[in-house]
Formats: sequence, structure tokens, C-alpha cells
Amino acid sequence: MTTTPDILVIEDDPIMREALADWLRAAGYGVRTAADGSAGLAAVKFAPPALVITDIHMPGKNGATVLSELKQHHPRIAVIAISGLFNSGHGMDADAALALGAARALAKPFKRAELLRALADLLGPPAP
Repeated sequence: MTTTPDILVIEDDPIMREALADWLRAAGYGVRTAADGSAGLAAVKFAPPALVITDIHMPGKNGATVLSELKQHHPRIAVIAISGLFNSGHGMDADAALALGAARALAKPFKRAELLRALADLLGPPAP
């Protein structure tokens, strides 16, 4: 029996968080969400997902900290870093996220197809 990969979305913007969750569920992936870095890391500790999608620029425990802690304690979990500031010249850029261990870095706004292509590359397609 094939299982559907479990994806954790860590995003402080509730509209973006739910949009991502909807895209992933519609594509056939299992999805959990967290509203901030602390909640996301707690969710990983409770039940490690196959992949984490994390916003980089969040209040509190930001995505760079989440990424560092994931790579230290759960190095096998693939991470997709997302941010509206990657191409802005402010804060962490996509190359820095990749250097911290992200498997992919997507600049917001990105297309649904771009995200699903990255997921298929990293996890394979969801189970039917």
C-alpha cells in the first residue's frame, strides 16, 4: 500500500497558508499547517513530515531558524523555503536559504505549477 507524503506548511500569513494547503490537498498530498516557526518545529517533533515548506520572513522564530534547526535535528526532511523578499535585496535571499540546507527556494508570488514541480522532484507524485 502506498502512502501519501505528509507535508508541513509553516506560514504566518493565514491566506497564503490556506492557499498552499488547498493547492497541496488538491494535488493529492497530505497537509498539516503551522502559523509560526515555533508551532512548526513542535509539529515536526510530534510527527516528522516528509517535507516542510516554510516562509523565511516571519515574526518570532523565523524561517532561517526553522531551517537551521530542521537540518540539525531532522536532516532527512526536505525543505522548500519561500519568501516574498528573495528578490528584493532585503533580508535573506534564495541562495542563502539554499546554503542553509533548503532543497528549493521559491520567491513569492510563485505559480502553483512551480511548487508542484518542486514537490514532485523531491518526493515523487502523491499516491493515487
